[in-house]
Amino acid sequence: MAPIPSSPAQPDDSAESYVGLDETAAERRARSRGWTTVRSLPPGSIITLEFVAGRINFEVDDSTVTRCWVG
Repeated sequence: MAPIPSSPAQPDDSAESYVGLDETAAERRARSRGWTTVRSLPPGSIITLEFVAGRINFEVDDSTVTRCWVG
């Protein structure tokens, strides 16, 4: 039998630490801390809820991160 694949490790980072940052600064920080996918979304965006390892999501209003979550 083939081995069960394991998910890559998530960066050891706190999503809450991005709230209040400028969008550009938040993206730069996220990439430097190992996030492979950085997604910025306007408030109220309709998105799918699939979990993607290594992805961090920013809700951005007026160039400021107002909410952040992983996956």
